[in-house]
Amino acid sequence: MERPVLREITLGQMLDEIIMQYPDNEAVVYVDRNYRQTYREFGELVDNLAKGLMALGVQKGEKVAIWATNVPYWVAFQFATAKIGAVLLTVNTFYKTAELEYLLKQSEAENILLIDSFRDTDYVGTVYELVPELKTQERGYLRSEKFPDLKRVFFMGQEKHRGMYALPELLALSRMTTEEEYRQRQASLDPHDVVNMQYTSGTTGFPKGVMLTHYNIGNNGFWIGEHQRFSYKDRVCLPVPLFHCFGCVLGVLAAISHGSTLVILEGFNPLLILASVDEERCTALYGVPTMFIAVLEHRSFDRYNLSTLRTGIMAGSPCPVSVMEKVIDKMNMREITICYGLTETSPVMTQTRVNDSIAQRTQTVGRAMPAIEVCIMDPETYEPVPAGVQGEVCCRGYNVMKGYYNNPDATAQALDPDGWLHSGDLGTMDEDGYVTITGRLKDMIIRGGENVYPREIEEFLYRMEGIKDVQVAGVPSRKYGEEVGAFIILKEGFDLAAEDIKDYCRGQISRYKIPKYITFLDQFPMTASGKIQKYKLRELAAEMFPEAMK
Repeated sequence: MERPVLREITLGQMLDEIIMQYPDNEAVVYVDRNYRQTYREFGELVDNLAKGLMALGVQKGEKVAIWATNVPYWVAFQFATAKIGAVLLTVNTFYKTAELEYLLKQSEAENILLIDSFRDTDYVGTVYELVPELKTQERGYLRSEKFPDLKRVFFMGQEKHRGMYALPELLALSRMTTEEEYRQRQASLDPHDVVNMQYTSGTTGFPKGVMLTHYNIGNNGFWIGEHQRFSYKDRVCLPVPLFHCFGCVLGVLAAISHGSTLVILEGFNPLLILASVDEERCTALYGVPTMFIAVLEHRSFDRYNLSTLRTGIMAGSPCPVSVMEKVIDKMNMREITICYGLTETSPVMTQTRVNDSIAQRTQTVGRAMPAIEVCIMDPETYEPVPAGVQGEVCCRGYNVMKGYYNNPDATAQALDPDGWLHSGDLGTMDEDGYVTITGRLKDMIIRGGENVYPREIEEFLYRMEGIKDVQVAGVPSRKYGEEVGAFIILKEGFDLAAEDIKDYCRGQISRYKIPKYITFLDQFPMTASGKIQKYKLRELAAEMFPEAMK
């Protein structure tokens, strides 16, 4: 029987409790650089970073943006900022100059932490371009014309950069903050204070800053771990981005709230995932479906021992049933769970349980988390619909965000007067409370008055031999309004034509559901957190098939 216990503690208090219980258990491990910290060592690092930030004047409520890949100090800063009441503002690692400028301005960020670069983006150069005053003004007295709120810039490494505080300097400054000052700051915090701000991936319109509290994400992380049966014995392989909820809540908070070990990868690499699971005897693995597909199909898959795997999470986008079955069978993840939610819901509102049936764990996104209400509503009337009837997935509970930062209009659109958060996703709920996502409200294809749900066609096409991945989206049509378009990634060694796909569909699905327009791609447009950007596929379809409008 689940105990819907919601704890009124801060993230710092949660960490301190775990350190007392499991001081010598490993907290953070990086296999590729032999970086290892016990919970006691991790706690000391967190405290020193927190005191260093306080010594430089970082106040309660200040935003601390972090623009970095999954480097070793990332998680330590997550807790260091939480312990002093600052708000960790996670920045998408794929951002370019204009996107970073928007985020820093809209969030009114006072601080930013950064690494040197990622892929083709020079982070240090980008910040100097946006804040040229860094090169001429004395540290601690920054006055930026473009960013009037910005006070400090930190470099998350040993090197010195003009106008920025390097990591060794920050740690050395920790001695300037007394233990009494540090305790007083922590005592002033409230579990309902905002501790994290994440900007929605912005697949449409401008990104919005989601304000999440200790209470929101601390409790959500705990229950995510409970549903995987986490304990101090678990070792969690985490290759997903920490800047996203998948990494810093489903991963970090689920593990640390149970004293588990985090085996973190700086970036996604299927070979390193296999090596990490093997060498560290990981019991859990996280990823989006495309990550699991890449691991399963890696040429070296059979060389690694994955027998220690037990559980984990597949989330971020709908999981093909065939992929889930392979993960359970070939990767030994018989207790793998599926999670569903939004950044705005901290983020998980539903999750499968390890003792659910195979059907429930492959064909649904689970049932409501403890102390959270999930309801399927008619998108037009906002009335609950009966079991099995499609509607908009909505939720209410402790996990709902405080709102969007400096954006009351958008907050009012997402949250109704009764406290329901409207997801914008379409789904059904069965009589046992299990939810199945059928698509986005805006993803639904309306072909000549017939509603076509992309997920249904995608699941059907996944059965065809040679298809590795598929996405279905609407193609603008003068005659029908929209036609069905299929974007397909083939498995290596297969050569299929559009007519082959149509032949496979004929007689199997309704004629109006058979894709009229089919194209083959090497990869799908994605957000940095692994979500497929369907609106870009729709844009691509309009460019590739202009004849549809004739």
